[in-house]
Amino acid sequence: MKLVSASDIEPSVDLVTLGQRLRHLRKSRGITLEQLSASVGRAPSQLSLIENGKREPRLSVLQAIAAALGVPMQDLLRPEAPSRRAGLEIELARFQQSPAYAALGLPSVKAGRRLPADALESLIGLHRELGRVLTEQSATPEVARRANAQLRADMRQRDNYFAEIEAAANKVLLSVRHTTGPLSQRGILDIAAQIGFSLHYVNDLPASTRSVTDLKNRRIYLPQVASGKGHDPRAVVLQTLGHFVLGHADPAGYGDFLRQRVEVNYFAAALLMPERFAVDFLAAAKADRALAIDDFRDAFGVSYETAAHRFTNLATHHFGIPVHFARVHETGIVYKAYENDNVRFPADVTGAIEGQPVCRKWASRTVFEAEDPYSSFYQFTDTTAGTYWCTVHVESTRAGEFSVTVGTPYEHARWFRGGDVTGRTVSTCPDPDCCRRPPARLVDSWSGNAWPSARVHSHLLAALPPGTFPGVDNRDVYDFLDRRA
Repeated sequence: MKLVSASDIEPSVDLVTLGQRLRHLRKSRGITLEQLSASVGRAPSQLSLIENGKREPRLSVLQAIAAALGVPMQDLLRPEAPSRRAGLEIELARFQQSPAYAALGLPSVKAGRRLPADALESLIGLHRELGRVLTEQSATPEVARRANAQLRADMRQRDNYFAEIEAAANKVLLSVRHTTGPLSQRGILDIAAQIGFSLHYVNDLPASTRSVTDLKNRRIYLPQVASGKGHDPRAVVLQTLGHFVLGHADPAGYGDFLRQRVEVNYFAAALLMPERFAVDFLAAAKADRALAIDDFRDAFGVSYETAAHRFTNLATHHFGIPVHFARVHETGIVYKAYENDNVRFPADVTGAIEGQPVCRKWASRTVFEAEDPYSSFYQFTDTTAGTYWCTVHVESTRAGEFSVTVGTPYEHARWFRGGDVTGRTVSTCPDPDCCRRPPARLVDSWSGNAWPSARVHSHLLAALPPGTFPGVDNRDVYDFLDRRA
């Protein structure tokens, strides 16, 4: 005959709670373990294991215990703790069984009668705070999207111009007597020395890092070979130095981590494309009605994306030109974007745009259908928010092709090369009839007869690894520094 366990009757029963209820009922009736043992025909050690939540009792044993205590068996199976003290003891036991606590390598505290109530309360408070901090550091997709949305709103409010970072970058340039044009490699070495760091190029950086800084010995370790992911090796150095120039402390959470990343990216661009020279260059191009991200890129020897970002820093503040920027995958998915020109990027309920598909009529997507998508591409798009002019550049990466778009409202197109383009599309998104809903002919033919297997953008769904610096393996970093020390 098959024996039935308590979990067969009530799958949600928690063994720790069951044990606490059993102990509470036994003691409230003045019954010892030995007396209960004699009544139910089980050894005291077995009953002790049940009371401590370490053994799942059989149904027959539970029935015998309930009869011996003079209570209905359902009283033993109730999910709530029998008292506040018992509830705290249950909570402590659960905390101490968690992987997060086990990772600390600390001994467990037995929450018996000898543990004072204030000590138990204190332990519970510490465990709750530990859980809160770990939850905050492990950014779920929703946390990450909300943090991105808030950061983008902050950037929009200041037109993506950070006066304090511009001032910090200018101060650094003056300290190394940089007086004209783009920043050279020699200038970067001088800046590192001025801040008190030496640069070391190595071939064994931890895989989760782009650089590692040894604060003890004031060394910055960088890869010998560029990563191939579009990172300018000069920018990596300057971003690292930016943390120290801007006085960053360890990020307190994912939002703080994102803010610091934006700030050091801005700092690096402000050094590679110094404000004074960049503004002079753009002013001359605007006077000729020939603003072009390509020319801006070539004048300072940076990547197209860096030039596009830097343009958004300066265009509105210095020239009154509102702009938007977008980096969009060939599948139409937004990877990053910024706007202060009222363009309406698709967004989810949190206000985040990362991972959303842009309209098929937008230049960010139509560029991939062009005869030569790698040449300069311009387009006007009539949208529900107004007409926008865009210039687009396509870059190839290991993750596929991406379009990098800079756009502005119709009335400002006259300042740009390509502002007289005749190419024009009409977008009525978010109306599903614009580009989301299939034509009726295709619906009639294929509705109910298609079952696609979706390619999931896992990086947009996965929780970010917890830690002071999300995604970085601290053991690899410390092992690396120990080898190099």
